[in-house]
Amino acid sequence: MCGIVGALGRRDISQILIDGLHRLEYRGYDSAGIAVINQNSEIKSSKLDGKVERLEQHLRTNPLYGSTGIAHTRWATHGRPSVKNAHPHIARGEVAVVHNGIIENHELLRSNLIAQGYSFQSETDSEVIANLIHSHMSNDREVIDAVIESISALEGAYAIGVIFKNLPHRMIAARHGSPLIIGIGNDEFFIASDIFALLPVTRKYIVLDEGDVAEIDLQKGIIIRDSKGRLVQRAETITEQAHDASDKAGFRHYMLKEIHEQPDAIANTLAENVEGNSVQDEAFGTDAARVFDRVKGVQIVACGTSYHAGLVASYWIKSVAKIPCSVDIASEYRYGDTYVQSDTLFVTLSQSGETADTLAALHMAKEQGYLATLSICNVAESSITRESDLVFITRAGIEIGVASTKAFTTQLTALMLLTIVLAKRSVLSKIQQKTITDMLATLPDRVADVLKLEQDIANTAENFVTKNHTLYLGRGSMLPIAMEGALKLKEISYIHAEAYAAGELKHGPLALVNEDMPVVVIAPKNDLLKKLISNLQEVNARGGELYVFADSSVDLDRIDDIHKIEIPEVDDLIAPIIFTVPLQEKDIQSFRPGIA
Repeated sequence: MCGIVGALGRRDISQILIDGLHRLEYRGYDSAGIAVINQNSEIKSSKLDGKVERLEQHLRTNPLYGSTGIAHTRWATHGRPSVKNAHPHIARGEVAVVHNGIIENHELLRSNLIAQGYSFQSETDSEVIANLIHSHMSNDREVIDAVIESISALEGAYAIGVIFKNLPHRMIAARHGSPLIIGIGNDEFFIASDIFALLPVTRKYIVLDEGDVAEIDLQKGIIIRDSKGRLVQRAETITEQAHDASDKAGFRHYMLKEIHEQPDAIANTLAENVEGNSVQDEAFGTDAARVFDRVKGVQIVACGTSYHAGLVASYWIKSVAKIPCSVDIASEYRYGDTYVQSDTLFVTLSQSGETADTLAALHMAKEQGYLATLSICNVAESSITRESDLVFITRAGIEIGVASTKAFTTQLTALMLLTIVLAKRSVLSKIQQKTITDMLATLPDRVADVLKLEQDIANTAENFVTKNHTLYLGRGSMLPIAMEGALKLKEISYIHAEAYAAGELKHGPLALVNEDMPVVVIAPKNDLLKKLISNLQEVNARGGELYVFADSSVDLDRIDDIHKIEIPEVDDLIAPIIFTVPLQEKDIQSFRPGIA
């Protein structure tokens, strides 16, 4: 969740750093800080807990000036949110470091450094890096060698930016398990954890590969060494991302804006990938046809919202393509035993393409004998897309809201396209292809129709503002949508929520149902509807208050104490995409501003 920005130039870069931090606020954070090398070759820093705006206001009355600096937004992991735990961390006034990731052996390193006479001002694992680099520095040694020796001792994940008191025109950047890029300006350079942070000052950048260490110098330029210490060249890229994506366009929140961008995002994801009534294999890569001809199974690995998209896809792939499909959480997949069936396609899902656990799972998969790897991702210029055999880029555009919305629905759209290209090879006729692609073509308009229910959903959401617990129920492919709805409520409104398969209601969660726990149910008109209605009656018998998102044709008149939100009738196959939209709106309308 943390964010890194750094700048190296011939002008004051303080405001550039602050602007970059503002553009990274979507990541979520609890403190912010900045360090610059001033004209006296001193490292000066300012750190505050809370929002970047507090730091910016503080700097208006206590300015820092310098042409080299680093800045950071921190999400607490080691040590509570506080000024002392905020980044940058400074070792003996000579080295300043910002760090994303987790250092797993920090306690051992800290003990060794304390034994050498180093003191620590914070509880973080990150301060270890600054002191470790300082401990390896000497007058006759290049600082790049001190950094390389230091990071070789680190266990875990890191992206770091390092500046040095006595080298005001130099910065070192390194990454292992966390993303980091170098921005290239006009006689100036930048680093960031996300290109979005740098769009006002440059669109040209280099992505550091796993294990890269870069020495950035105003005179020498950029010198990159790979994980084995060899000098390497990394390609320069010009981003296509829009500079104005940070405009809320009149909406109260980025998330609300992005919810309303979903019709266009879905339309853009479908565009050029469906020709006539057929999905083009080439949408997944030039070698996709050869790979898909051999696929006998699918393994999906993802985290969070992307994991829920994978669960929906497993229903589609098994029911439409008649192919086995397994779905794993990336952090679990990494540490479990794996048996790979022959001709299995390994699929990763990621909004950013930099999700650490998913990227690590991809690295494992490449050694495990899978037929091929496929990435479905929203960022073409990401680590996961660069390291996958096949790639499908969703066209959601920049997603600033911390809680994913349009990335999720475009992932589902892409996964339906994957289902079609797999199914058409054996079990799906041209007529059936046409039926499904015709349904997909209606998705943008159908989502737009659901968005018209915003005021009704907002009125319903008011009932959740004072609640502390919510239960979500779904059956079949709607269970992952219930899980996604519960996740969004937790992320956005800080209300405890969990999702259950409706058929499991009597096996535990029914005991918790009462008038203080609203129950949200997803009820499309399908073969499971009668079973679902019996589950609603169970809730009703326990005095629970029901909020049911249902097809307009679903009759629920026999059930008391029910709030029905009518969704335009939709075919069961694409219903998961449609039904997720009103849940997004309900959850953001339940937002409790006093808590955030």
